[in-house]
Amino acid sequence: MVLIIDDDIAVRTSLLLLLKNEGYDVISAEEPAQAIEFIKKQAPELIILDLNFCINTTGKEGMQLLADIKKINDQVPIILITGWGTIELAVQGMKMGANDFINKPWSNEHVIQSVKTLLNLKVKKSEKHSRKQLDLIYNFRHIIGEDEKVLEILQTIGRVSTTDASILLLGESGTGKELIAEAIHQNSARSNKPFIKVNLGGISTTLFESEMFGHVRGAFTDARHDRIGRFEMANKGTIFLDEIGDLDAASQVKLLRVLQDRTYEVLGSSRTKTVDVRVVCATNRDLEEMVERGTFREDLLYRINLITIKLPPLRERVSDIPKLVHFFIDNLKSIYNRPHLEVSKDALKWLQQLPLPGNIRQLKNLVERSVLISSKSILEVEDFKTQLQQSPAKKGSIILPEVGSISLDELEKLMIRRAMTFHRNKIIKVAHALGITRSSLYRRLEKYNIPYDEASD
Repeated sequence: MVLIIDDDIAVRTSLLLLLKNEGYDVISAEEPAQAIEFIKKQAPELIILDLNFCINTTGKEGMQLLADIKKINDQVPIILITGWGTIELAVQGMKMGANDFINKPWSNEHVIQSVKTLLNLKVKKSEKHSRKQLDLIYNFRHIIGEDEKVLEILQTIGRVSTTDASILLLGESGTGKELIAEAIHQNSARSNKPFIKVNLGGISTTLFESEMFGHVRGAFTDARHDRIGRFEMANKGTIFLDEIGDLDAASQVKLLRVLQDRTYEVLGSSRTKTVDVRVVCATNRDLEEMVERGTFREDLLYRINLITIKLPPLRERVSDIPKLVHFFIDNLKSIYNRPHLEVSKDALKWLQQLPLPGNIRQLKNLVERSVLISSKSILEVEDFKTQLQQSPAKKGSIILPEVGSISLDELEKLMIRRAMTFHRNKIIKVAHALGITRSSLYRRLEKYNIPYDEASD
């Protein structure tokens, strides 16, 4: 049973017809007392609540009703209906326990998608499965590991992949966020549709609209041909937005618009397009801390994190290191035509003792480099130790990442961020420390979407 609470008969009628046509059992209430009475007598499976509950309201009545509902039943999923003018109120409602919010005027497809997703998440029970059982049910062949934390993540993926829930993947660099995003797509109903990866950290502010939404010929000076944006490429499929924490404020607003309304405009065109896409985001940054500092929009955070999955660093799942090494070795046997390649037990134990700040990516790079350098059939501790000792370069207290674990652009961005933090965003001091001019620094800050305050210079 779905309960619709709204004093506007047009809204109630529209949603009643929409949900009934989709096969849902629906009932409505036009005022708070009636809604509370119904909830106490017959617990609904889901509630749709309009925050602007009466004419010229500030939303306080809707917020109070939300609080009263949560006191009676804090497990029932609640979707808030709001307008762009009351987004802050919707965010407050999410903090109070609401599960999603939908903008007016809404898209019928978006409403159905949200209702279906929340009901599916509610009814699906998380059962404990072994890795073998999980592999029989789902397609997880590219994810290696049997650590308890990994199994919990796979359980969660299996449970949410069949829904259209927006998912936020958190974890250090090299922990496998992209693999998890692909697994979510492969186990979803969209698996035969596109999976589009976007590294938001590599898109400058000036190119964001063109990259994400496309452009028409003549939209700007160098626009010689029409271009399809990433969202259009991902239509009916999944879009993976990596490094979402690196987005600047202006781009965050543009992204929020398409995630809220599932509509966008191609650069240079006034025609509005709609998109049906599942969104998976990832970052190694603390978005809640960024929200507190004012560098990441709170409403965007609530839009992308219906489900949050935190990936453990490799140092917290050391029992999986031998399995990962064997997986890498098996692949390298065929790549380098060395069928008898193995790793000694002592070497496996030694690898488990390493801190490996670059996580799985660093381990993979270390194994491959050792295979390339050594001509032995059985790799020993010294083979790995030699490559590990050659990879980091120390200068003062800074440890540079190993070769192959990070790109030159990523390294430059890392050093600029460290310098900005150390010199408290003082542009002159940062430029001097990095040995570049102020104008060069400004260009790099723009390129890597690194926020800065010109007033602090």
